[in-house]
Amino acid sequence: MKRAIFGIFITLLSGTVMGCATSSHLSKVQEQQNQTAAKAEQALQEAQSAMATAEAAKRQADAANAAATRAEITAKAATAATNSAAGGATGGPTMETPADQTPQGSGVFRKSMEK
Repeated sequence: MKRAIFGIFITLLSGTVMGCATSSHLSKVQEQQNQTAAKAEQALQEAQSAMATAEAAKRQADAANAAATRAEITAKAATAATNSAAGGATGGPTMETPADQTPQGSGVFRKSMEK
């Protein structure tokens, strides 16, 4: 019985001693942890930079959309003013024609005006 208890004790003691980490193993684990932390910090900085760039691009896109809306409103107002000044305001939708199809763009109109 004493021999069995002694054998179990030796087995547990050797398992405990062999399972302990050495100082070199602990330093390797610490080094890996430091590398992982550095990579995580770099990834965080890159993500913050990307977010700032995306926000700046969104602001520029919003400004471009606002400018386009203002230009469209101005163009519609100018078209309406041109139509009303020419006496062509009929209350219905207006058709836009290319410049070369207008009477001023045709050669016949120019020749008649020269006479």
